[in-house]
This record gives sequence, structure tokens and C-alpha cells, in this order.
Amino acid sequence: METPETPNHVGFFQSNTARLIMVGLLTFALLIPLLFVQNLIEERSQRQKEVISETSGKWGESVYFYGPIVKVPYKAFSEIVTVDEKTKVATTQKSFVTDYAYFFPETLKNQSKVTTTTLNRSTYESTVFTANMAFSGHYGAPDFSPKNIADTDIEWGKATILIQTTNLKSIRNEVKINLGGKMHTFEPVYNSENDSIQALETGFFDASVLKNTGNLPFKFDIVYNGSQQIKIVPIGKTTEAHMTSNWPSPSFTGNFLPGDATKKITDQGFSADWKVLHLNRAFGQQAFEVLPNLAQYAFGVDFIIPVNQYQQNDRAAKYGFLVIGLTFLIFFLIQVISKVRIHIFQYTMIGLALVMFYTLLISITEHSSFGQAYLIAGTSVVLLISLYSVSILKNYKFPLFIAASLSVLYTFIYVIIQLEDFALLFGSIGLFLILAAVMYFSRKIDWNKS
Repeated sequence: METPETPNHVGFFQSNTARLIMVGLLTFALLIPLLFVQNLIEERSQRQKEVISETSGKWGESVYFYGPIVKVPYKAFSEIVTVDEKTKVATTQKSFVTDYAYFFPETLKNQSKVTTTTLNRSTYESTVFTANMAFSGHYGAPDFSPKNIADTDIEWGKATILIQTTNLKSIRNEVKINLGGKMHTFEPVYNSENDSIQALETGFFDASVLKNTGNLPFKFDIVYNGSQQIKIVPIGKTTEAHMTSNWPSPSFTGNFLPGDATKKITDQGFSADWKVLHLNRAFGQQAFEVLPNLAQYAFGVDFIIPVNQYQQNDRAAKYGFLVIGLTFLIFFLIQVISKVRIHIFQYTMIGLALVMFYTLLISITEHSSFGQAYLIAGTSVVLLISLYSVSILKNYKFPLFIAASLSVLYTFIYVIIQLEDFALLFGSIGLFLILAAVMYFSRKIDWNKS
């Protein structure tokens, strides 16, 4: 009579191998709630971006500055030849249109003081700034020779000063330019070709003074309320800019970076200097007919938050699988070493507690700093799992070990989240040490009896 196979099946399901398989499947199953947590973080992050965009839009958007430019109208002649079909006689008609020449300054200097502040709406906050920008420099003599334009065809008395910019609605002062000792007021100009780029333009002035003197100084101030970014086009033959701010985390952007010798960044803010020569960029000091788009040559500063709270929450959630896997591994090794049976339901409760860490983290972060939220959520989960493990393991030695291990693990992940340049290096070394510890503590387990 053959022995029934049932006991062998029961023996397998009670083996460490079967328990390891079930714990592994449970670990993968917990990826589903982790995915929901990541979706929640993305949803809250998107909501934050919408609120920041709305708040910043009311205060002021990014600042782009291209100017000041001397704009001089001139007559451009053309000839139209018509032939009479009957007489075969050709007649020539001469007509003209008004085109414009644009002349950039010989020197352009800028002094900008940018003061940042925080706007709060509900649980969200956005960083905005007020930029006090002072410009000065001088123009040289206009040169119409490239187009062979006669002096009589130039309308010197209808010249204007032009500035292309963004964020007109958030200019805080009346903008007047001192041009050779005479004041001229800028007025807004509608740009039908590009709604995102707006313009300021003065009334007429006699630009023949430029032709006669070849040196016309200017200076003016402009104050912006803005957010996110300031960019300036270096249209001077020599362009120099100096910017100071109380923003401690600037991101220098654009086609030119500030000089390292003069750049200073501290916890109280930054100061930076730029110097751009006409040899450094691929455009001249004048243009005819159409003012070129020189945005690609602009330089400036992004006023950004390096890692905001939702980015930190997202980075923490990405380590969720690692935390769950290592915690289950610790409990499994304790189960094997101590011969205490841990039911799959108990593993599930521990796993759900680990997932709850991330929902606690994101909800508390919205009302405090990420560091405080991480400490509160981490302490709560470590205490919950440690107290629960006392009832499972029936002693205090292993629960204390579990509490210490989880504390080290959460601390390790927090440090990785705070690091930027060395996150990969520190994380790789940490994982190597964790693997070495697991190999050490499991070295005496006889897996052949499992």
C-alpha cells in the first residue's frame, strides 16, 4: 500500500523555501499600493504647479530684456517696369516704402538687485521676486553704408528707442530714458507677430545728434515684479552686468555664464558679474528691415527650488520596494534563526505599515518641512512595527534589533534623498554594506534543511 503524498505537500508549504516564495510574492503585490502612492504624489505635485503658475502669473512672470535699441526709419525705393502691349514701350515707376534700421549701443551696463519673497496659498508656496534694474551706456554713430542709403532718405527726426521684453503688466515704475541729457518716456507697443514678446518705445527724437557727435550716453531704471527667471540679451558691443540677490540657490543659465572670480553664492544670497564682448556672439551692432530674434544669446538666472517637497516625496517613494524587501528579509532571517513562525498575514500587516509611511510623509510634508515630516512618519512606523513584532516574536531582543535596523534604513534613505551629486555613490556603497551584513548573518543557516 502506497504512502499518501499529502504529508509531503504539507511539509513543502511549511518549509523555509515556500515561505520565502510567499514573502517574495507579497513584496511584489505591495508594489500596487506603492504605485497608488506615487500617483498621489504626482497628482499633488501637479496641483502645486498649477497653483504656483496661477499665483506667479498674478504677481509677475519671467523677465526677458532685449534693448535699448535705436530705431531709425528710412525710405527704401523700388522700381516697377511695365510694358505697353500695343506700343511695346516700357515705363518705369519708382515707389518707396518705409523700412527701419536698428542700432545697438556701443556699451551696455546693467546693475540689478533682485529681492525674492514667498507667496502662500493654501498649503502651497511659490517664490517670486522684485528686480530693480539700472541700465546705462552710450550709442555710437549709425552706419547706413551697408545698404547704400542716402542721407536724404533717412528720417532722422522720427527715430525712437525700442525695448523688447516680457511681463509688461508687472513693471512697477514709469520707465523714462535719459538720452544725452533729455528725458524720453517709454510707452507700450502691441506686437502682432509675437504675443509673448512685448515692446516699449519712446516718442520721436532727432537721431542726427548721433551722426554728428558719434557718442550719445543714456541711462534708465526699470522695476519688475517677476518669477522663475531673468534673462538679458547682450546687445552692447561691450556688455557688462552685475546682479545681486538674497536667493541662495541660483541656476545660471543662457549662452554666457558669470565669471568664476567674481561669482559668490552663500546661504544669504548671491552676486554675479558677466562681461560679453561683440566677439563672443554671432551678430553685429546693427540690423536692417527686421529686428532679429536674439533670445538664443541671452544670459541670466533661474530662481528655482533645487528639490521641492514633492520631488523629495517622489524620490522617497521610489525606495519603497527596497524598504519593504529588506524589512521582510530581516523578519524572514529572524524567523529562520529563532524558529518562530510568522504568518503571511502578519507579513502583510507589516508591509501595509511600511506603505503607510509614504502617505503619512506626503500629508505631513504639506503642513511642515520635509525633514520634520520624515522624522514623524519614520518614527511612527518604526514604533508601530517594533511593538507589533513584540507580540509576534514573544521577546524584546529581536524587536529592538528590528527597530534599530529600520531606523538605520530610513536614515540611510533620507541621506540619499538630500544628496544630489553623490547620491548614486553613497547609495551604491550603502547597498553593498547591507548585502554584506545579510550575507554575514545568514552564513550559518543550513538551507539544505529548508
